[in-house]
Amino acid sequence: MTEHRTTGLGLQDNTEILHRISARLGEKFAGIFAPETVERYVFESYAALARTAKVSSHLPATTEHFASDRLSALAKSKGAIASEVPEVLFVCVQNAGRSQLAAALLTVEAKGRIHVRSAGSLPAAELDPAVVTVMSEMGLDVSRNYPKPLTDDVVRASDVVITMGCGDSCPIYPGKRYEDWDLPDPAGQPLEKVREIRDQIHERVKTLVDSLTKETTHS
Repeated sequence: MTEHRTTGLGLQDNTEILHRISARLGEKFAGIFAPETVERYVFESYAALARTAKVSSHLPATTEHFASDRLSALAKSKGAIASEVPEVLFVCVQNAGRSQLAAALLTVEAKGRIHVRSAGSLPAAELDPAVVTVMSEMGLDVSRNYPKPLTDDVVRASDVVITMGCGDSCPIYPGKRYEDWDLPDPAGQPLEKVREIRDQIHERVKTLVDSLTKETTHS
């Protein structure tokens, strides 16, 4: 039996839940990863999210989602599963503002033609409320989204990595397309300014969709 450390949010109390998550994901990734690997990813993902989580009751659900996405990314980077669409990763410092705006807007514009992720080098506890507000004005509900730590597996699985003010924290791998979008941070800004940032990101996202879908069409 693997020994797991407790965290401030009671890993011991959630151990049984995490084992159930591990069992479900073990079935999902059967034949790709050993059960021990899946369990390690589940417990690691829980610990990473627990460091910044504001509401611990959401942790089991976000852990399952985060661990599943990381395992999918790892499987893709190892060639165990094929990705039929380009994969884009947005990275900022807190994964609470710009990268969340970009990911939500790209998800809508791509219409399933691009797989979208976002992450933060130092993730915040929750999304910036102003970001939630300006997205709701477009009819998009991002209130259930959560900041995620940047992990090596999602970088390796990405075809395009777009950074937004996170400096050198994102690892560089050959064969990937890297872009740096120099945009203001919405943190602490009035709603009018956050709307401007949203609209600037939206224009860049539309250009990105055009370039990636053309590449897919011609490939």
